[in-house]
Amino acid sequence: MKSLDTTDAPAVVIRCIDSDTVVRLCDRWRLDADSIHYAVEASAPGLSARVDEAVSAVWERAPDLPAFLTGLAEDFRGWSGERSWHSLERDLTITAEFRSGGHVGLTWTLRPWPAKHGGWSTAVTTWQEAGEQMTALAADVDAFLHEAPGIDG
Repeated sequence: MKSLDTTDAPAVVIRCIDSDTVVRLCDRWRLDADSIHYAVEASAPGLSARVDEAVSAVWERAPDLPAFLTGLAEDFRGWSGERSWHSLERDLTITAEFRSGGHVGLTWTLRPWPAKHGGWSTAVTTWQEAGEQMTALAADVDAFLHEAPGIDG
């Protein structure tokens, strides 16, 4: 049984700079010392979706979302093609694309129970300014995932 600690109600809210699209990381909890579980909510005009249990590992070689976002921020001058990251069970995938004008498009794909047939998926894109806004996002996500009460980061 999960121990849901919402006393400090930590969350990261990612707002698109040019639309009403919002992604929210929230409701984090721990099942064991090796992982952090959290919900991901996506909303846009006419859309509201939630994945209740994305999982991030805290061991050294696990795919790390803050490191992915930090890498995007460090490349604020741009890159070609797409870069992507996914949670351990692939219920959250983020694809990043750089556009002229110094903007990064983050496409957040939510796919609960990706291994089961008949499931659903949805995606929203948030546009962020490269550099400082991406650096702040990476720091906020790092704090959300690694500075939770009782979590050594």
